[in-house]
Amino acid sequence: MKPIKLAFFDTKPYDKEVFDTVNQQFGFEIKYFKFHLTADNVLLTQGFEGIVIFVNDIVDEYMVDQLYNNGVRLIALRCAGFNNVDLKAAKGKITVVRVPAYSPHAVAEHTVALMLTLNRKIHRAYFRTRDANFALNGLLGFDMQHKTVGIIGTGKIGKVLAKILIGFEMQVLVYDKYPDYAWAQQLGCRYVELDELFRKSDIISLNCPLTKETEYIINREAIHKMKDGVMIINTGRGKLINTKHLIEGLKSGKIGSAGLDVYEEESKYFFEDMSDRVLTDDILARLLTFNNVIITSHQGFFTQEAIHNIALVTLENIRSYIEGKPLVNEVKWEEANL
Repeated sequence: MKPIKLAFFDTKPYDKEVFDTVNQQFGFEIKYFKFHLTADNVLLTQGFEGIVIFVNDIVDEYMVDQLYNNGVRLIALRCAGFNNVDLKAAKGKITVVRVPAYSPHAVAEHTVALMLTLNRKIHRAYFRTRDANFALNGLLGFDMQHKTVGIIGTGKIGKVLAKILIGFEMQVLVYDKYPDYAWAQQLGCRYVELDELFRKSDIISLNCPLTKETEYIINREAIHKMKDGVMIINTGRGKLINTKHLIEGLKSGKIGSAGLDVYEEESKYFFEDMSDRVLTDDILARLLTFNNVIITSHQGFFTQEAIHNIALVTLENIRSYIEGKPLVNEVKWEEANL
C-alpha cells in the first residue's frame, strides 16, 4: 500500500481518540487540525493527497479548485451527508467518499428521545424539580399509542425509526421519492403523498437527505396543511426547514413543539462552546426562547458505536482508494442528482 498523507479538519478530542485507535489497523499518517477547512486555511492542504472533513467543512467550487491545485485527490467525508461538497465541481478532479450508514439506530433513537422529551415535557420537569418545584401544571402530555407519525425519508434511519414507532403502536405514514413498498407492507406502515402526511400526522419526523427537492420541504405552505399542535422533529439537515416559517408556526400555536438536532446556520455554532459569547444569530436566539422547542447540537450520531464505525469506514474508504479497489461509498455527481 503506497503511503498517503491525510489532513483531518474540525478535530474534536473524541475524533482524535477514536481515529488514532482505529488507525492502528491502517497505519496512515494523519495531521489533525482543530479548525474548519476554509478558504483562509486551504493552503494547509498542500502536500496532502487526502483530506478528512465533517458536515460543516464547506467545499464549494472555489475550494475544489484550490484543493486540486494543492494536490488533493481524495475528500473523505466522515459523515453520511454530502451537501457541503460541490460534487459537480469535484467531478473528474477529486474523488469523494462518505460514511453512508455509521449507525442508523443512533439517529433514530435520538429522534425518539426528542419526541418523548417534548411530549412529556421532561426538560421542563428536570429544571422544576431541581428547584424543588414538584407541580404538574403545564406538563401534560399524550399517549403515543394510536397517534399518527409521518416519516419523511425511508433510508436506513427512517426504516429503523418506523420500526421503533410501530412498537409504540403508532400509525406510521411514510414518504420517499423511491418507496420500498415491500418493506412497508411487511412492517405495517403506509406510503402516502406529502400532502396526506402533512394533514394526518400528529408528529412529523425529517429523516431525508438535503437536496434541491427537499430544501425547505417544511415551509409556510406545508405548515398550513398540518394539524394544529403538530410536533416537528428534524434530525436530518437544517435547511429541510425554513426556520423563519417554523417560528411563525410556533408563535401562532399551529406548531405545538419542535425538536431540532440540526439548524440552517449551524456551522458557526454547533460542536463549539459558545457559552462565554453573545449569540449573534437572532433566529437561533429566538428559537432558544421557546419552552416547547428543544435544540441539540447535531448529536444524533454521537454514540460509542457510531463514532467507531465512522472512523472504521472512513479509513477503509481511504484504503480502498489507495489500493485501487472499487469505492462502494463513493459519491458521484450523476448519482447524487438522479
